Amino acid sequence: MAVEVGEQAPDFELPDQHGTPVRLSSFRGAKNVVLVFYPLAFSGVCTSELRAFRDEFPEVNWDDVELLTVSVDSTYTHRAWSDAEHFQFELLSDFWPHGEVAKRYGVFDPERGVANRGTFIIDKDGVVRWKVVNPLLQARDLADYSKALAALG
Repeated sequence: MAVEVGEQAPDFELPDQHGTPVRLSSFRGAKNVVLVFYPLAFSGVCTSELRAFRDEFPEVNWDDVELLTVSVDSTYTHRAWSDAEHFQFELLSDFWPHGEVAKRYGVFDPERGVANRGTFIIDKDGVVRWKVVNPLLQARDLADYSKALAALG
């Protein structure tokens, strides 16, 4: 079942590229969260999208915004990719149980075994305020994220 705008975001805890557990609810009351699901590290579209977050998304440096990216890749894959690309944000591993968090958000593709390109902007109260889900090969537009975050105030 997909998570819809206006609903409480399902809480989760996943390891980042360094193996450190990250819990979504730890940002409540302090930060808006941009939660980005993507299919696979090192793939063409995913690499270009995450490079755009690194290079063209100034909101990632705001004190009240946290960018969390999620794929079914292992922490080891995320670490290698993060080191190669100099990503300074969290790359979370939804490796095991395979795709469990993506399934809870309604963005898991069971035929391919990966997450679709789903993005959820979650406010400081833990409520989903904006979402978009794109097909596997269609990149997302960062300008839309900026507008959604600006609307949160």
